[in-house]
Amino acid sequence: MARIVRFHQLGGPEVLQLEEMPLAAPGEGEVRLHVKALGLNRAEVVFRAGVYIEQAKLPARLGYEAAGMIDAVGPGVEGFQVGDRVSTIPAFSMNQYGVYGESAIAPVHAIARIPNGLSFEQGAAIWMAYLTAYVALVEYAHMKLGDYILLTAASSSVGYAAIQLVKAAGGIVIATTRTHAKKQNLLDAGADYVIATQEEDFVQRTMEITNGHGADVIFDPIAGAFVNQLAEVAAPRTTIFIYGALSMDVNNTPFPMMAALSKGLTVKAYTLFEVTSNPEWFERGKAYIYDALATGKLSPIIDSQRFTLNDIVAAHRYMESNQQNGKIVVTV
Repeated sequence: MARIVRFHQLGGPEVLQLEEMPLAAPGEGEVRLHVKALGLNRAEVVFRAGVYIEQAKLPARLGYEAAGMIDAVGPGVEGFQVGDRVSTIPAFSMNQYGVYGESAIAPVHAIARIPNGLSFEQGAAIWMAYLTAYVALVEYAHMKLGDYILLTAASSSVGYAAIQLVKAAGGIVIATTRTHAKKQNLLDAGADYVIATQEEDFVQRTMEITNGHGADVIFDPIAGAFVNQLAEVAAPRTTIFIYGALSMDVNNTPFPMMAALSKGLTVKAYTLFEVTSNPEWFERGKAYIYDALATGKLSPIIDSQRFTLNDIVAAHRYMESNQQNGKIVVTV
């Protein structure tokens, strides 16, 4: 038996339940993990609430990122064995696999070894953050030395991952956060400039920082009406990558037509699944991240507030509060 997190109705954090369930056997091309740590993602919050890009099939498991030890291997699996320290990559539907719990099954294509020297907690904080940022900034945007890269809501795990990727490429990071409370954390993490959007004039400050040039790449998880301001601060031919939906008015996100016409802008909706569904990008991204972890250019940033599996409801409430700095990790 193992304790597994499930929910039987859509709603707030309180719908999550810890249930005792029999251990499942991995099938063809699958492995089973004895889970040691979970990395929480905004996608799981909106999946639970019923506003994700796919609807949960109830009763549902959830969770994209787990780290632990393989304790069973299904038929046809090559390259992994019982006892390997691994983590899961978000390369599956949560309606097929969900990793919140003491035990989790995942397809072998979504399994990656945890690099030597990294803990299980760090292992659960790698793939969603770094792969999401990697393909937008490296494969699509081709960011280069001296580019101004604007990262909004930058204190998330993806935001911190993006800061590290930009600095590794020699770019200039302009990070945003709502108030000054997280400003020093972002500067300490490598941001060159931090704008507190509720306390400063975002457009004016961005144009001052860039000497009137604007941001060469914009990486935004907010959307909503804020897109109009992003278009104002965009340099000519910039792409605005929208990879999240933090705005309360996300369904009314405008297209900034006049700015797009005058500057030749691209507004691109983007998710991690563009990476995991492209075998070439997927393998190249994994290799890049492994190399950068080994050299110290990348290092997962974990929020100081820690939770155990018993605290899963509180962990989701904490994520919804937007207080976190880095990855929220739950130990099992």
